[in-house]
Amino acid sequence: MIADKMLPSVYVIIPAFNESLSIGKVINDIPKDLVTEIVVVNNGSTDNTENIAKNHGATILTENRKGYGYSCLKGMDYLSSKAKSNDIIVFLDGDYSDFPKEISLVINPIIHTSYQMVIGSRVLGERQSGSLLPQQIAGNWLATKLIKLFFNAEFSDLGPFRAISWNALKEINMQDKTFGWTVEMQIKAAKNKLKFTEVPVSYRKRIGKSKVSGTIKGTFMAGYKILFTIFKYI
Repeated sequence: MIADKMLPSVYVIIPAFNESLSIGKVINDIPKDLVTEIVVVNNGSTDNTENIAKNHGATILTENRKGYGYSCLKGMDYLSSKAKSNDIIVFLDGDYSDFPKEISLVINPIIHTSYQMVIGSRVLGERQSGSLLPQQIAGNWLATKLIKLFFNAEFSDLGPFRAISWNALKEINMQDKTFGWTVEMQIKAAKNKLKFTEVPVSYRKRIGKSKVSGTIKGTFMAGYKILFTIFKYI
């Protein structure tokens, strides 16, 4: 728990689908002195993800509708009765590709300055060789260039490791249920003139096979949804 009551509470939302091999490592590495509550949203897992996360001290929510956005929205709905306007919500993947110990990097600009949203950039940070697949690198490049072109907002990455103040998160009224979640947040931050920044974060090969970039269908669907979302908000 955060000792200083003047500081905002920090809540972590982790969408998880069949992450039994990694979810315990993710939760263990989260700095407990910085975080008020860890919320794992079990997105229809068929393995032991839920029990492992629970045994490691996380709050467990169930969202059987498949989709990253559905999971994030479920976590937000749960926090709606807890989070105060200046509290911070951190989104983090459950596959251990992010470095949870770096949470301080993404929350400090919100705590100590007037930033409202911080994106952890894998592109700017140190990443293990092969951790970002070629299609992810190309997709990130295209998406961030289009965001710059149409919304005049500078980003280098659509990385899932990010922090946003609760007040700002409510203001942008997130809607996407699947692959467009991250890009929608960044576009709406630009359109709503939030004060945002990026910080370099580390990245490694995930544990297990990606359900998105690890398959041809997943890669195609994610790419389509990201582009669809960009043009939707022009």
